[in-house]
Amino acid sequence: MRVMVLVKATAESERGDMPSTEMFEAMGSYNEELVKAGIMQAGEGLHPTSRAHRVRFDGATRTVLDGPFSPSGEQVAGYWIWQVKDMDEALAWLKRCPNPMPGPSEIEIRRIYEMEDFGEAWTPELAEREKRLQAEIAAKG
Repeated sequence: MRVMVLVKATAESERGDMPSTEMFEAMGSYNEELVKAGIMQAGEGLHPTSRAHRVRFDGATRTVLDGPFSPSGEQVAGYWIWQVKDMDEALAWLKRCPNPMPGPSEIEIRRIYEMEDFGEAWTPELAEREKRLQAEIAAKG
């Protein structure tokens, strides 16, 4: 099963404070462990919401909102995509993670929908199109 691991923003990350060299080293070591174990598929840090935009949808109307967005604890500062056996394995790995922020922080784990989760609404035609798109993405990556 795949999960998305969401590193929640803090006041420091929303200010754009950069991690220390020690934090980069600790997270780099942790990421190496994840890769060697075949867990990590992707992971990145995100710029603060002061550099972000949102698009609000209401019927045919689109409204662009410029950041920053608040509260900071509800924003995402970074993420990983992991391939794990189950949520217990994901939690075990997450408990080993260095604290990604200089002070208190939170990380959320959410399961990613897989095609089989959608049941009959996911037709063979939709599955084939998705498979084709995923192959195109992989070829460009």
